Amino acid sequence: MDDTPSGVPCPACGTPNAPDRRFCRRCAAPLTPAAPPEALPWWRTVWPFRHRRTRGGSGRLTRFLTVLIVVLALCAAGLLLLPAGRHLIEDTRDKLGKAKAVTPARVRASAELAGHPASDTTDGLSNRYWGAPGAGASVTYTFGKPFRLVDVIVTNGASPDPEKYALQGRALRIEMEVTTKDGGTVRRTLALSDKAGPQTFPTGISDATTIRLVLDAPAGLSRGRHLALAEVEFFQRG
Repeated sequence: MDDTPSGVPCPACGTPNAPDRRFCRRCAAPLTPAAPPEALPWWRTVWPFRHRRTRGGSGRLTRFLTVLIVVLALCAAGLLLLPAGRHLIEDTRDKLGKAKAVTPARVRASAELAGHPASDTTDGLSNRYWGAPGAGASVTYTFGKPFRLVDVIVTNGASPDPEKYALQGRALRIEMEVTTKDGGTVRRTLALSDKAGPQTFPTGISDATTIRLVLDAPAGLSRGRHLALAEVEFFQRG
């Protein structure tokens, strides 16, 4: 064997080798070693894509910044969704609990006809009603302490009796304005069907202190008639 062949020396031991050889004739090391593997992309080093071994140059700073951005985004999403989460919890408690009636401490109307005061809407008798001259008339109910308003039940017209219901006009829409203990205002529109009997409206409003109802969209209001509202019942979480 020629001891002094010409060629590229072995990268391991430096022994010269013929150009056509693939392995060193002395130490059998590969004469054309494979190129080092490329650095992993940063996302391949983050759980659950992380390899057992993190290779150099994988972008630790980029990983850190990405994880930080994700954490901040989750915190921001939690703050934004917190009110929605609270509403969901309160609504669930409303459905699981048993509602009970709550009576206002004071009833005051912007206008009322003789013999038909606004207090008739909370006397528990549906055959008596509040008589209002027309659309825009309002009644305000004030309560002794804040409460969770779960439902409002409205008995429209002059009576729950179908024969007496249409003797007077009816408001087919009631604008409800609820004032809470912190001074905030919650507005809801109660769309009523033109029929006799009680109609229930779920509300789900916390810390209600006063409730103002404004009559609108009159029906059956002709000469010699007025708007009639037989009964309004408020229910709190039991």
